[in-house]
Amino acid sequence: MTGLMQEMTAKALRLNVPLNVQLDLTYRCNERCVHCYLDHDDHGELTTVEIKRLLEEMADAGVFILTLSGGEIFMRKDLFEILAYARQLMFCVKLKTNGVMIREREARRLKDLGVESIQISVYSHRPEVHDAITLLPGSLKRSIDAVRFLASQGFKVVIANVLMTQNMQDYSGVRALAAELGVDCTLDPTVTPMMDGNRSPLRLGVDQSALRQVFRDEALVGDVEEFCAVPAAADENDMESLPCSAGHTACYVSPYGDVYPCVQFPLPTGNVRRQRFLDIWRHSDQMNEVRSIRLKDLTTCSHCTHVSACTRCPGLAFMEGNMRGPSSQDCEKSFARTGIESANMLAKRRAVPNLVQIRAVPAAAGAIA
Repeated sequence: MTGLMQEMTAKALRLNVPLNVQLDLTYRCNERCVHCYLDHDDHGELTTVEIKRLLEEMADAGVFILTLSGGEIFMRKDLFEILAYARQLMFCVKLKTNGVMIREREARRLKDLGVESIQISVYSHRPEVHDAITLLPGSLKRSIDAVRFLASQGFKVVIANVLMTQNMQDYSGVRALAAELGVDCTLDPTVTPMMDGNRSPLRLGVDQSALRQVFRDEALVGDVEEFCAVPAAADENDMESLPCSAGHTACYVSPYGDVYPCVQFPLPTGNVRRQRFLDIWRHSDQMNEVRSIRLKDLTTCSHCTHVSACTRCPGLAFMEGNMRGPSSQDCEKSFARTGIESANMLAKRRAVPNLVQIRAVPAAAGAIA
């Protein structure tokens, strides 16, 4: 984060301004990625008129960075109308897309609108691996063609690579491809549950051995993506500091107008079809509950040696049952990075003998519960 962005984030935190918002325009997609956490059916997306009104409300609330994502944003026929209006309102606009539907005509229109950056998902440098993940034949070629042309037009392009069992051995090839194309590349080793809480995608997550390989690869130092940034706080070791930017300087809006603290934190806080965006941001009980949490309030984590350096995601913890609790996936990442078990991992290991006893003595289970 640049010095200017750090200053803006600190000021937004003091003034309770949602500096950064991700708006998903649709969950519809032309790919069917095996790890995707979304339901791709259309259950009543916001209309063009509703989105324009929402953008006006976001501008009034002080939103500066607007990330448009999906699904696949180019599935919306009104995408360029929405983009033009967002730029008219002076948002710094970032796009997330698979790039499959971007041709020269679309790229030139994006250039004319002054889009700040474009993130394109690439899972492997090998078509047989990438296309097997997206379930769309020819998708790698079309995505790479888009990256190449966008880069030639002067766009800031970022290749995003999610690490999973199918492509574990290919991240170095993706990085080499990005270098050849002259674009940045991020790597994220987190596979998330579906928005409805279904945890089946987690079976695609890499194991501890693979995580250790990633976190101890010197070529990747500083390049492993962290989706949630900790907002400005007094001291990283201060137990009064904030665990995450979600609900503090950032939030997420679904294609149906539901507002959440973050795309990975599916706690409903309101809906823009029934309430003004700023009213949800400022007055939602759920959003304010999220804001009230400090490091000292985290069960287990507040006593963990990893607390000041952990990438714990409160959204993943929420989907495990407790937004103040640990995220097992982040505990595993910390262990892979340091070789030291987290407080959560130690507690689970100590509980194993007790679980055997609990099963043998039902009364004890009731007492412990």
